[in-house]
Amino acid sequence: MLAGISGASAHVGVTPDKTTANTYALLTFGIPHGCEESGTTKVTITLPAELNDAQPTVNPNWTAAKVTEQLAEPRKLADGTTITKRTSQIVYTAKAPLEPALRDALVLSVKLPDAAGQTLYFPTLQNCEAGQTDWSQLPAEGQDPHSLKAPAPSVTVTAAAADGHTAHAASAADTTATPVQAAAVSDDGAQARSWAGLAAGVGGLALGGLALARSRGNTSAPVRASAPGSGPHSAPKE
Repeated sequence: MLAGISGASAHVGVTPDKTTANTYALLTFGIPHGCEESGTTKVTITLPAELNDAQPTVNPNWTAAKVTEQLAEPRKLADGTTITKRTSQIVYTAKAPLEPALRDALVLSVKLPDAAGQTLYFPTLQNCEAGQTDWSQLPAEGQDPHSLKAPAPSVTVTAAAADGHTAHAASAADTTATPVQAAAVSDDGAQARSWAGLAAGVGGLALGGLALARSRGNTSAPVRASAPGSGPHSAPKE
């Protein structure tokens, strides 16, 4: 079992960040030791015919170069443009040999084809200081790729779950819109009640002022009391 794990870990494999058809994906190629005790000096990744190009991510330990090929026939792209050449390989050259006890990761950005269910194979040649390993074996129909001695890294394209995502997004939008609309209605009601209260307050002030004016008009002027001895029957002073 341990021997099987060691052999599997020595394979050059690829891990995609996504596999959805007709989308851009980052493919990470794990580079372990592939030539016994010899350091890796170069890795050549061959792109499947379904891909037109790949953009290598900068890795400070390697230099990267594209290899192009002439197409037998012009190829029309989805945007209407036509190409006569495609990128067929990406070649990474190590600035210093990758020691067999270490591993590295090489990342490519690719546009996956609109071909759900299709498996894309990336034959990879690993050159070392002494010797090389060609990871290019393809499984026969029904064969387990892990049973191969030097299988080619592969990615299986999956269908886009547009319906489920769309329905979920629509449901989320409806759920979000409901409280917003309710809040708007609540705000309008509160605003109407505020105006009604203000109008009632102004009316109350007006009625109070009118009542006060009437009460002042109906009240007679106060009679001043005469001072003692100042009436008509008071005796004259001597």
